Amino acid sequence: MLLFALGFLLIILQPSTGQFPRVCANVQSLLSKECCPPWDGDGSPCGELSSRGSCQNIRLSQAPLGPQFPFSGVDDREDWPSVFYNRTCRCEDNFMGFSCGECKFGFSGLNCTERQVKTRRNIFQLTASEKNKFLAYLNLAKNIPSQDYVIATGTYAQMNNGSNPMFRDINVYDLFVWMHYYASRDTLLGGSNVWRDIDFAHEAPGFLPWHRVFLLMWERQIQRITGDENFTIPYWDWRDAEDCEVCNDEYMGGRHPTNPNLLSPASIFSSWQVICTRSEEYNSQQALCSATSEGPIRRNPGNNDKSRTPRLPSSADVEFCLSLTQYESGPMDKMANYSFRNTLEGFADPQTAISNPAQSGLHNALHIYMNGSMSQVQGSANDPIFVLHHAFVDSIFERWLRRHRPMLEVYPAANAPIGHNRENYMVPFIPLYRNGEFFKPSRELGYDYEYLQEPALQSFQDFLTPYLQQARQIWAWLVGAAVFGGIVTAVLTGLIRACRKKKGGTASEIQPLLIESEDYNNITYQSNF
Repeated sequence: MLLFALGFLLIILQPSTGQFPRVCANVQSLLSKECCPPWDGDGSPCGELSSRGSCQNIRLSQAPLGPQFPFSGVDDREDWPSVFYNRTCRCEDNFMGFSCGECKFGFSGLNCTERQVKTRRNIFQLTASEKNKFLAYLNLAKNIPSQDYVIATGTYAQMNNGSNPMFRDINVYDLFVWMHYYASRDTLLGGSNVWRDIDFAHEAPGFLPWHRVFLLMWERQIQRITGDENFTIPYWDWRDAEDCEVCNDEYMGGRHPTNPNLLSPASIFSSWQVICTRSEEYNSQQALCSATSEGPIRRNPGNNDKSRTPRLPSSADVEFCLSLTQYESGPMDKMANYSFRNTLEGFADPQTAISNPAQSGLHNALHIYMNGSMSQVQGSANDPIFVLHHAFVDSIFERWLRRHRPMLEVYPAANAPIGHNRENYMVPFIPLYRNGEFFKPSRELGYDYEYLQEPALQSFQDFLTPYLQQARQIWAWLVGAAVFGGIVTAVLTGLIRACRKKKGGTASEIQPLLIESEDYNNITYQSNF
């Protein structure tokens, strides 16, 4: 009870990170298409008086998109967030947030100048007290309303182009469930028509950066509502697991004694209600999920379709995936071959990297294996195992970044499916984040993984490996440069010798090789290069 009261107080006092800012969910903001709230610190829009930021026109990417979505002007998520707002706060330095009232990920302090790196840990390495605290935090988030954000219950057209706002309150945990749904929902085309081949968070290059931001936001929100600034999301290392090791009442909920599709009554999660799971119903009504309760969490791990997902992922699957050098390839969707992203997401075989959507590997395998709420994309975040699972998926992404050290240009700038180009803003986040901004090592974003922390390099080979891999990619250029350099050196040497022969002996030829100490201070260093 004390924890609940403390959390409720903190959420009122501190801003959060989410979807539609409450202060911008009104007729004036929608009709003016401006979301530039005042910062509480000085009362000016975006904290402009304190040089935290300013209200600016959003800068949309003009890069061409892939062919997967053949429409234009039919979905509110196109060119996010321009259908709702075309002016938002652009924050300076290390400030962030819809009003520039927060610090960027990885920074803290009054002026956001203090760097910090926090460690995400294996859930089985937590003490009993730490584990119980994590479970209590989850339950707290499920029971506290978000003070700063609301969700949309209608499209912009259904809102009469902004003159009839349609928003509602939501609790902190379900806010993130709804955001995951909104990013992956089908496009409503009118009548009973929908377009299913669209997803702003999956099946394309943005899958890993999008979920990285999602977890960072979720992690920060828990820190805020609990007052525990040191909280980090634990992960479940599912490599080589024979069953769902976290599916017991000590952790994420065991199996119901009489109904194998439900959770044990002894688990706090058995009382949770899910939202946004009835996609076909929403489609037939041409409506958005309104976040009303739709029944308990469903989970029946291991009783899934074995022809699609015969087992949980192995260490060998992960190692093969990490060996892939291309982040993205081909059509940059679920048909991509030899793509690290597509293989980790689970649409390509984890032993060959050849696309096979009929099978589910790595990330997808866990979702299918859970055989319940986790197995339906739009509503999968209802099951709290979701955050444990995606934290470990993010750690594999992190391992790949550290091993291959890709330049930002490796992330596709153009021709990716809608919403997934490097400079596209991620749907449905406000404040705005671009995909490419999170294609970087996690330590630059303020966190690390316990099992990836090394006190020292294990060997000289470990040190050289990433540089050797980069050298292999440019070896032809290096050889060419070496040959060209050798030719130039030979020519210059010949010319110098020829000149010396013409001039004959000079005074410089009999100067001592070492400078006498008394003359040293009279010499000035200059370059004639």
